[in-house]
Amino acid sequence: MNFEVLDPGLAEYAPAMHSALDPVLDAHLNPSLLQNVELDPEGVALEALPVQESVHIMEGVYSELHSVVAEVGVPVSVSHFDLHEEMLWVGSHGGHATSFFGPALERYSSFQVNGSDDIRQIQSLENGILFLTKNNLKYMARGGLIIFDYLLDESEDMHSLLLTDSSTLLIGGLQSHILEIDLNTVQETQKYAVETPGVTIMRQTNRFFFCGHTSGRVSLRDLRTFKVEHEFDAFSGSLSDFDVHGNLLATCGFSSRLTGLACDRFLKVYDLRMMRAITPLQVHVDPAFLRFIPTYTSRLAIISQSGQCQFCEPTGLANPADIFHVNPVGPLLMTFDVSASKQALAFGDSEGCVHLWTDSPEPSFNPYSRETEFALPCLVDSLPPLDWSQDLLPLSLIPVPLTTDTLLSDWPAANSAPAPRRAPPVDAEILRTMKKVGFIGYAPNPRTRLRNQIPYRLKESDSEFDSFSQVTESPIGREEEPHRHMVSKKYRKVTIKYSKLGLEDFDFKQYNKTLFAGLEPHIPNAYCNCMIQVLYFLEPVRCLIQNHLCQKEFCLACELGFLFHMLDLSRGDPCQGSNFLRAFRTIPEASALGLILADSDEASGKGNLARLIQRWNRFILTQLHQDLQELEVPQAYRGAGGSSFCSSGDSVIGQLFSCEMENCSLCRCGSETVRASSTLLFTLSYPEDKTGKNCDFAQVLKRSICLEQNTQAWCDNCEKYQPTIQTRNICHLPDILVINCEVNSLKEADFWRMQAEVAFKIAIKKHGGEISKNKEFALADWKELGSPESMLMCPSIEELKNVWLPFSIRMKMTKNKGLDVCNWTDGDEMQWGPARAEEEHGVYVYDLMATVVHILDSRTGGSLVAHIKVGETYHQRKEGVTHQQWYLFNDFLIEPIDKHEAVQFDMNWKVPAILYYIKRNLNSKYNLNIKNPIEASVLLAEASLARKQRKTHTTFIPLMLNEMPQVGDLVGLDAEFVTLNEEEAELRSDGTKSTIKPSQMSVARITCVRGQGPNEGIPFIDDYISTQEQVVDYLTQYSGIKPGDLDAKISSKHLTTLKSTYLKLRFLIDIGVKFVGHGLQKDFRVINLMVPKDQVLDTVYLFHMPRKRMISLRFLAWYFLDLKIQGETHDSIEDARTALQLYRKYLELSKNGSEPESFHKVLKGLYEKGRKMDWKVPEPEGQTSPKNTAVFSSVLAL
Repeated sequence: MNFEVLDPGLAEYAPAMHSALDPVLDAHLNPSLLQNVELDPEGVALEALPVQESVHIMEGVYSELHSVVAEVGVPVSVSHFDLHEEMLWVGSHGGHATSFFGPALERYSSFQVNGSDDIRQIQSLENGILFLTKNNLKYMARGGLIIFDYLLDESEDMHSLLLTDSSTLLIGGLQSHILEIDLNTVQETQKYAVETPGVTIMRQTNRFFFCGHTSGRVSLRDLRTFKVEHEFDAFSGSLSDFDVHGNLLATCGFSSRLTGLACDRFLKVYDLRMMRAITPLQVHVDPAFLRFIPTYTSRLAIISQSGQCQFCEPTGLANPADIFHVNPVGPLLMTFDVSASKQALAFGDSEGCVHLWTDSPEPSFNPYSRETEFALPCLVDSLPPLDWSQDLLPLSLIPVPLTTDTLLSDWPAANSAPAPRRAPPVDAEILRTMKKVGFIGYAPNPRTRLRNQIPYRLKESDSEFDSFSQVTESPIGREEEPHRHMVSKKYRKVTIKYSKLGLEDFDFKQYNKTLFAGLEPHIPNAYCNCMIQVLYFLEPVRCLIQNHLCQKEFCLACELGFLFHMLDLSRGDPCQGSNFLRAFRTIPEASALGLILADSDEASGKGNLARLIQRWNRFILTQLHQDLQELEVPQAYRGAGGSSFCSSGDSVIGQLFSCEMENCSLCRCGSETVRASSTLLFTLSYPEDKTGKNCDFAQVLKRSICLEQNTQAWCDNCEKYQPTIQTRNICHLPDILVINCEVNSLKEADFWRMQAEVAFKIAIKKHGGEISKNKEFALADWKELGSPESMLMCPSIEELKNVWLPFSIRMKMTKNKGLDVCNWTDGDEMQWGPARAEEEHGVYVYDLMATVVHILDSRTGGSLVAHIKVGETYHQRKEGVTHQQWYLFNDFLIEPIDKHEAVQFDMNWKVPAILYYIKRNLNSKYNLNIKNPIEASVLLAEASLARKQRKTHTTFIPLMLNEMPQVGDLVGLDAEFVTLNEEEAELRSDGTKSTIKPSQMSVARITCVRGQGPNEGIPFIDDYISTQEQVVDYLTQYSGIKPGDLDAKISSKHLTTLKSTYLKLRFLIDIGVKFVGHGLQKDFRVINLMVPKDQVLDTVYLFHMPRKRMISLRFLAWYFLDLKIQGETHDSIEDARTALQLYRKYLELSKNGSEPESFHKVLKGLYEKGRKMDWKVPEPEGQTSPKNTAVFSSVLAL
């Protein structure tokens, strides 16, 4: 609001006056309001002043409900209803802020915002409140803590702010510009010039920004460019207030008279559809404030400074009967606001009083308000009762008097012994990066702890859970289901927070400090990310898959090989399996097995993820076995024996995973039938007896492998169905033992929990019961902790909890086709020797390699994570160290963990789903060399899938044999995309938009042009990509793709499969060419390619200054090349060719990068020109590129 034209009496409210107020009551102050108020010598109100409780409110008619004093004698400068909680905020001319809770206006918080300037506007956000003063923007929590304090230039005089979205703010004032502030970085991002200075009021609709000026004008500005689209000259004097609703704009203000400014009793109303004024509305009060209050009709509330309020329709006549009076304590009303629910009105007067008017006895300020957090009450006078049976009860809760006598806890030395704490384990990050020279290890300091300090913990588990996971968000339910809130932070479902830039400013390094690649979870059916990682870290599987290549369009083995190649190239950046999952969705068997989830089920977590991933595990092994079975297998992979699993001897997957067995069926008549078969995995079968007796995992595994059951089967001898005994005998054990745990009900979960408790008791007894809960040892034991034997015999108590799964198992084939299975420990290794298992024929030792677990979390719907033991070869390739380490893989979160964490399953929230055991020395049995299967022939000419394509329509010339690219050659690239799924976003209560899931794009056209040679600029790839998925938006304006271009039946383009074009790009990447383009990061991301950074030359970043906006290809082409491209639609050939020319221009301007200073001046001129032209290319033909002007020539001369 413009305060300069208000009542002259306001001039007496000088800032110096508020430093010390006289406690004598002001003459204007209503004594009835001060019945419970005490005034201290400083003149500050000690408590809010409620009115008498006997207030009668008539439904539907606004009446005064409560009045309180915010600050005695200090005028209220601004009021604001909180948009997230049931609170009313008030700011004063003395820079003090006060908040009131609920319709009763109970004082919630009160704090000083600025020491000298008045608060001019308040805006509530989700996590705090924004306060605007003359030249300061302060963001504070609702309790008064400062989140940030942004100082503006001293010459600024700010009056208004506008929140355009959740992280962007516009600030305007009496100067000739408006600032745009990014609330995430707390930095100025844009400065918009204003032709008419003095912006004191700002509003926003879905069409325009509305700026009210002190000169009496209202300007309508473009939401994207902030350019003036229209302007209304409302009043000749000054503008007091305005509001917008639907297609109507209503204003009030002051008109120029001979004696000065006078309040105009005509409201100027404008129709935004025709952009013209309609009949002015004459009112019976002097309007100072106005707001639309749309309930049943679009009525206006017009408020005068003297306290008169009138309701009327903006297109009707004002009725004097619709006037009611607010009784301000001071002479003037200073501020007015309406709640989001339209049920409450707030008025602030010049004496510091706040009046709340409502249309119901129990109003709510917002349609959906969250609960307000209150301070905890003081518990000094009411000590809680203490339960002596609790061992961990802190005795410090008991108040003890000061005494000099000996305490009962001071035991004599004869009855006690020192028990030093065990040294903490070495950080897993240090062990992972350690290089050994002889017997000494060297590792860089990860700096995760303070220098020379070690934290002291009573419980080891304290480090595993942060405070959020231990305490529920609400006090309700803390005792009912505490396990739901004990999920460790690193196991929780991770999500990507999207901003305006998409993923570019999301910090993945915060979640993954290793060089291994995570997988992004936002793609449909990405629940299988953890299993993809397990298969990748199986060295024989990885090498086999990457050596595979076939002609099938949707081959899971091929797509998995492409994904493994990306994981190999990545140096810690996450990858996405979009192409693999696209092929996965086309497999009919996957849909029949229910493996393809709908987006709604995946988002809400309705599906049983444990059962789903176990079915997916069986499906992928079977599918890979079938995909590889038809191809000729290299000799290095062939084994000596055959297999009966669909000729699994022809498939390396069969050799790795297949277990050959005999199924025997014995009828009651004595007839026995034997049938040979194979299986790729086993499912655990639990015993029916669920008593507390010890049952080793090896016993359950043997029972599951050598399964015996009674069932009805056909007997050829009896010629009818008879009860038979089905038994299974093992003939050949697999190299990789895959186990589905099948913990799908409380019965199986209780069995795991019970066996873990039994195993824990046995382990305690095995170590003599000397391990204490806080990991302390007796003095005699402490002296022996230096030997390896004592370390093996003294695990911590936390390492023994919730453990039933062994790290190794030993299997032995007997002569009568029987199977012996037992747990194999490190102690057995030391006793029998490491080669003991290989000495005897038919004896194998399997080591645990991976566990996939289901995380139960009601807040996120649950998730799937994997613990994987990463081998030496992977560490050698990524980090240059020979080391084995267990890691947690939670989508794009990767973290080294202790090995015991991989086998600890707290069944309340961490349930095992899949286990992978591998034979010892497995890698030595297979050839692990990878030969790139992609050959140069993929770049040669190929037939189009389109039936109607003719040679005359060909837009490219394929490469000849003598044109094959070499290392370092330039290739111009551009891609166009279509939308498969629209963006999912939510509209918050403050009107801002938050992206939940980005739109799913699919590549529709890929173009590569020659970057050198006599045919430079001529495309050699211009492929339109056929798609079988439904396209929701062809984005024709930006992509040039039209409906029908991707349909093989009617398209006239050169149509190919995505796999065919993908192989061409992969060959170019592998050969070492350098790609030149504009915005290649997004192109490669949607194509699902990982390209080394030294092979990418992106003109977006070549012509970019730090902390400035990215510049479009169209503007760069006009500015530097005098080319006007992308007129009606985009053309990828034109864009790729233009990017090549821009790169040549970059080399020319920067002298091949040798003169960065002169190129910086060129960029500075580019940005200055762009700001002046609003980054738009001029349409008239007469205006040429600035490169032809004398200014540009002088810059080049520099």
